[in-house]
Order: sequence, then structure tokens, then C-alpha cells
Amino acid sequence: MEMYLIISLVTFILGGLLMWIAMRFLFKSKYNSLLREAEKEAEVIKKNKLLEVKEKFLHLKADLEKQVSQRNAKIQSVEAKLKQREMTMNQRQDELQRKNNEVEAVKENLNAQLEVIEKKKQELDKIHQREVEQLETLSGLSASEAKERLIESLKEEAKTQAAYYINEIVEESKMTANKEAKKIVVQSIQRVATETAIENSITVFHIDSDEIKGRIIGREGRNIRALEAATGIEIVVDDTPEAIVLSGFDPIRREIARLALHQLVQDGRIHPARIEEVVTKVRKQVEEEVVETGKRTVIDLGIHGLHPELIRLIGKMKYRSSYGQNLLQHARETANLCAVMASELGLNPKKAKRAGLLHDIGKVPDDEPELPHAILGMKLCEKYKEKPDICNAVGSHHDEVEMQSLLAPIVQVCDAISGARPGARREIVEAYIKRLNDLEQLALSYPGVVKTYAIQAGRELRVIVGADKIDDKDTESLSNEIAKKIQDEMTYPGQVKITVIRETRSVSYAK
Repeated sequence: MEMYLIISLVTFILGGLLMWIAMRFLFKSKYNSLLREAEKEAEVIKKNKLLEVKEKFLHLKADLEKQVSQRNAKIQSVEAKLKQREMTMNQRQDELQRKNNEVEAVKENLNAQLEVIEKKKQELDKIHQREVEQLETLSGLSASEAKERLIESLKEEAKTQAAYYINEIVEESKMTANKEAKKIVVQSIQRVATETAIENSITVFHIDSDEIKGRIIGREGRNIRALEAATGIEIVVDDTPEAIVLSGFDPIRREIARLALHQLVQDGRIHPARIEEVVTKVRKQVEEEVVETGKRTVIDLGIHGLHPELIRLIGKMKYRSSYGQNLLQHARETANLCAVMASELGLNPKKAKRAGLLHDIGKVPDDEPELPHAILGMKLCEKYKEKPDICNAVGSHHDEVEMQSLLAPIVQVCDAISGARPGARREIVEAYIKRLNDLEQLALSYPGVVKTYAIQAGRELRVIVGADKIDDKDTESLSNEIAKKIQDEMTYPGQVKITVIRETRSVSYAK
């Protein structure tokens, strides 16, 4: 049995060995055939690649030859152009040389002609000198004396003609300027119409019956004394039926006293402690009303970005007056006039309206420094960061600082229009009469003036001159001199028209 196993094992090993030898032989033959095929394919690929390389080389060679031929053509073209330019430059150089030769010939000819002219001029000078000597001998005057007489006569004639032309030009420019200025001013005034509120130094407080007067006075006058001490207003209780007079120069204090009295009378409790409480409460209400008035004003006018302190000062204008004209109404009217006039002149109407509203802000400060209101208003505007042209317009509307922009004269003119409008301001009679007398006396101080008349409430001054003392030419200069002197020395609203009248009268009597 063991023997059989050994023989089977040996047979199996020999069979595997033979199979391995056969497989190896078979793989070797396949390997050789594959190798030969690969070599053949490589040879074919090599030949194909060589053909492709040769083809690319030929293409590149053709492209290079083409580029070289194009460059050669360009170079030849540039060389042709350069040769053409060279020929043109040579021709121009020849032409310039020819022209230079011609100029030299002309110059020589001109020099010769100048020499001839100089000789003729010398001969003419000699002839002229002989003729002048003959004329001096015949006229008995030297040449300088005759020249002076001729110049004097020509000077007088030229002076007369120049004065005529100057007057004509001035009149024409005045007509045009006045026409345009009046058109703008009239349009501004027509488009702006505001109420005029006349303020006084007293306020009348009306009561239902005279019995309340005793309660207001109080025992031994303690109530009225407490009210006067709390408000700073003099309270006059007299025999006027159903009325109490509140007297004081400060309109805000008068308003506080009026409102406090109104609340005390309605409440019925009138005693010193209650008076102080009500006055304190009313004072806060009035301060709030001042701020509210300022805000409402700037909103109505469409002005934005004002400092709160400036808004409060604008509200205070409601309780101030200038020559009887309510200051807030005057500021609103001036602002609207400025906007209209700036629009007509092609300027910024919002800026002009802002400057017009703020122009009298210096009249309502919390403290009272020793400064003109225009300067104080300018400093307030600078303090609260207003723009320089607006500050200058506020400070220069009474000519106390120099005007630096077109905004300044607009504010000045609109302020004068608002203040000079009939009925806008009250004026003390004595001051009014004195101003008219000063106008007439100022014109009478000039030589040749016979009579003067201030008419139309001082807006026109008529000056009558003697016909034997002043001629027609001097009337124009006289009116200008009087106007300038009035402008420099007097203060007046609006403008004053000066009319100089010269007339000749011949009187005879039939007997």
C-alpha cells in the first residue's frame, strides 16, 4: 500500500514537471512573437512621426519665408518714403534759400528807399521851419503861444461835448438801472404782504367787575406788591372801569403779568404764595411758547439746520418791537423779501431768506452788551456756526462792517423796504420834524440855493436855485453833491430824491 502511494506521488510530480516545461516553451514562443510585433509597430510609429516632423518643418519654413518677405517689403516701403521725404526737404531748402535771397534783395531796396525818405524828410523839415517862421512873422505869435491858444479852445469845446455825453450816458444808465431796480423791488413788495403789529409800553387787562380790583390789591396792598415784585411790572389800578393797566418796557414781562393775572382771577385764590407759584408757572409757559414760536417761524419759512439757541432768540422777537413795528413780523417780512429779490437776481433764495430772518437777531440777546445790534447779531451767528456770508450780511446791514457778498446789500435793501413801508413803523413827531428841518438846512448851506422844500414826508427834497448864480450844467453836480452829503451825514428810512430847479423869470408891469 505504501509502495502504491509512493509511485502515485512520483507520477504526479513528473506530470507537473512536464506540464511546467510545456507551458514555459509555449510562453516563450508567444513572447517572441509579441516582441516581433511590437518592434514592427514601433518601426511604423517611428516612420509616421518622422513624416509629421518633416511636414511641420516644411510649414514653419514656409511661414518664416513669408514673414521675411513681408518685412523686406516693409523695409523697402519705408526706404522709399524716406527717399521721398529727403527729396521734399531738399526742394524746400532750395526754395527757402531762394526766398532768403529775395528778402535780402528787398531789404537792400528798402534801405535805399529809407535813405531817400530821410533826405526828403530833412528837406520837408527845413521847408516847415521856414513856413513856421513866416507865419510867426505874419501873426506876431510864436508857435508855442499859438499852440496853447488852440489847445485852450479845443479843451473848452471838448469839455462841453464831454459833459453833454456824460450827462446823456448817466441819464440813460439811470433810466435803465432805475427801471430794472424798481421792477425787482415792486415785484418783491407785491409778492410779500404781512401784518403790522404796533406795540406799546402798556397792556390793558380787562376784568368783569371792579370788585376784583380790591382782591388784586389785597390787604394793605400786599397782593399787588407781591405781583409787582414777582413780574417786575408796574400794575396801575385806577378809576378806569373794568380795566387794570400793566406798565413796563419789557413785553415778555408784561405778557407774564397778564397771563398770571388771568389765571389768578379765574382761580379766585389771590395771595402772595399763590401769586409766586402762578408767576413761576406762567414764566415757564412763556419760555416754552417762545421756543414754539421760533420753531413754527422757521418751519413756515422753510429754513432748516438752525441752532436751537437761535430758534429761541427768534421766538423772543415776538415780544420785541422796533419803532412800533413788531420785530418778528419785520424779520419774517424781510426774509420773504430777500428770497424774492435773490430769486430775481439769480442768487440762492434759501440763503437770502435765512440771512433776512437773522438780520435783527442782535436786538433780542439774553444779556445787553455795549455793541450795535448788527455787530452783536453777527457775533451770535458766528458763535452758532452760521456760514460766513450770512454772518457778514447780518453784520453789514447798517454799514458797520464791509459787505463781502451780494447777499449783504439784498438784506440791507429788504430791511429798508420793510421798515420804510408806510404804516410799518411809528416815528416820534419831534424827531420827524427835526429830520425835515435838517434836510432843508443842509441844502440851504450850498451857495446859489434860494429855497428848499422837504415834501412827501421827507422822501423828496426840492431845491430852487438862482438863475443868475448857477447855470444849467452845475445843477447836475449840485444835486449829486447834496445827495452825497445827505447820505453821509443823515439817517433816514428808504431814500430821498433831490430835485434841483433852476428857472428864469421876467416880470414887467403895465401902468
